Amino acid sequence: MLHISSLLKNSVLTATVCFAAASAMAQSTEKPTDPQIADIAYTAGQIDVTAANLALEKTKNRAVRSFAEDMARDHEAVNKQVLALLDKLKVEPEDNDTSKSLVDAASKKQAELLQLSGAAFDKAYVENEVAYHQNVGEALEKTLIPDAQNSQLKQLLETGLKLFKEHQKHAEHLVQELK
Repeated sequence: MLHISSLLKNSVLTATVCFAAASAMAQSTEKPTDPQIADIAYTAGQIDVTAANLALEKTKNRAVRSFAEDMARDHEAVNKQVLALLDKLKVEPEDNDTSKSLVDAASKKQAELLQLSGAAFDKAYVENEVAYHQNVGEALEKTLIPDAQNSQLKQLLETGLKLFKEHQKHAEHLVQELK
């Protein structure tokens, strides 16, 4: 019974964290500026790098390890592109409520994941990755890309969206493997 309760708690917390992140992106009635969008994109990528690094520390599962390696590598690469574009455009990323909400939600999720081990950790990590990639992908598609003014930033976000969709599919497949 404790195992089922723990899994239910993990699913509810994952949904709550993802809802908080999505809500933060939707709350503002003002359109985000390009420096804010860049900060949100960078923050979202960095959150996934941090989660991947935690998975690499905790997992013993080869498939989960491989997935986490892909997440860290891909998101670090995109974040380098974001920083290079900002440097080229001579623009500083601008901290904002959405970025802060993403960081707060991710910190709560990481604290939860730190308490887990073995198969319970693997399942919770991968399920969170599915929900996280789905929510960030939706935010990219519905808000960040349409609101981006700079064509180079918009193009980079579109590339990021493709990556998030691929990662979501990979995570969904991995969830099925872990059942």
